[in-house]
Amino acid sequence: MAGLNLEGWAAAESAEEADLIIVNSCGFIESAKQESINAVLAWRKLYPTKKILLAGCLGERYAKELKTELPEADYIMGIGGIKEADSRPELRRLFRSGGAIDKSAAGAALAVGMRPLLSMPGTAYVKISEGCNNNCTYCAIPLIRGSLKSRSIKEIVRECEVLLGRGIRELCLIGQDTATYGADKAALADLAAGAGNAASDGLPALLAALSELKGNFHIRLLYMHPDHFPYEVLSLMEKDKRILPYFDFPFQHASEKILKAMGRKGNAKIYLKLIKDIRNKFKDAVIRSTFLTGFPGESEEDFMQLLDFQEKAKLTWLGCFVYSREEGTLAYNMKARVSKKLANDRKKKIEEAQLRITEAEMDKFVKRSIKNNVLYDVLIEEKIPPKSEEDTVIYLGRLPFQAPEVDSSAVILTEREDTELKLGEIYPCKIFARAGIDIKAALIN
Repeated sequence: MAGLNLEGWAAAESAEEADLIIVNSCGFIESAKQESINAVLAWRKLYPTKKILLAGCLGERYAKELKTELPEADYIMGIGGIKEADSRPELRRLFRSGGAIDKSAAGAALAVGMRPLLSMPGTAYVKISEGCNNNCTYCAIPLIRGSLKSRSIKEIVRECEVLLGRGIRELCLIGQDTATYGADKAALADLAAGAGNAASDGLPALLAALSELKGNFHIRLLYMHPDHFPYEVLSLMEKDKRILPYFDFPFQHASEKILKAMGRKGNAKIYLKLIKDIRNKFKDAVIRSTFLTGFPGESEEDFMQLLDFQEKAKLTWLGCFVYSREEGTLAYNMKARVSKKLANDRKKKIEEAQLRITEAEMDKFVKRSIKNNVLYDVLIEEKIPPKSEEDTVIYLGRLPFQAPEVDSSAVILTEREDTELKLGEIYPCKIFARAGIDIKAALIN
């Protein structure tokens, strides 16, 4: 977006008003790839004469094939943005056709932290690294994004500082594996020094630097490989309550046999200890994870171990996915494949069990708030206007244990009818009920 702004483009309010429709694609698993292609086909059907650009991971991974097999897309672009366009005449011409360029506005658009924000009010995603060195056997990310490349602490802190100045109240730190942030630079420093100690610019150092920023805001860590989690993060969370005790660990499985085949080093015992250590430190600790069913060689015994782990771990949030066989990955030619039907049946069992667990975890927050009069911060995201004069205004938001887009919501009721809440701001509230997996809370004036 910032690159397009620089070339004179501006975001349209709707596709009807747009000259160019951009489909930001995913090339990670088969279902996501198909969804991206279907989006291009749907937009082409709706707007036969408009220009369509397929961008992102799918364009990066299958640029050559898509140029001939998806004529509905006028342009194919990977993850390189403006830099990629510089070496491709057709994209260069497209980008330069945006219109008159306001140089001052264009410069501001590219300033650190001044990019257009497409997230919900008050929230911004801050990418701290790109690429991944884990090379899990099922994963195509290294094929698409390359090896780990960490941004400097100085640049990240500057971006967060600017975002906070723009009114952002929740900074979500993201990367393919945020737990290994800085490991690439650490390795280079070790080679240069001839030493075996890691450089001090990993995730703990980054969080320590961010803790120096002033203001009322939250920091949320997402996508941390459990095998690499730095325990120093826990002490930083204890010192600075703005760093939320929200832990997003993609455990993927619990069977040691399957984990080893996936190229992962952990096991159920290690992962359960990690969860226990975290919950011993933080009463409100939240553990989110993902499971993968149907990986080659997954027997009924392996699946039962996964179910057992799920019951013992009592994960707050969990997403479950069926294994997708991806060309170029190490698992692609593995034998003993599991049928899609069986993998989906196992996925369904995981999801049914998780609903009960998540509801119980939400009940804990409700009981704690009521019994101990504990207040929670809520980030207001949306206002629901009343349907009649008798109805009260309802706001939707998120509590510290709810990450954007993937978890449930908080329904906020105000004690006074004339209360007007600002979207993107944080307010204190008291939780009083659960509705499914959503939370009901009352604003404290």
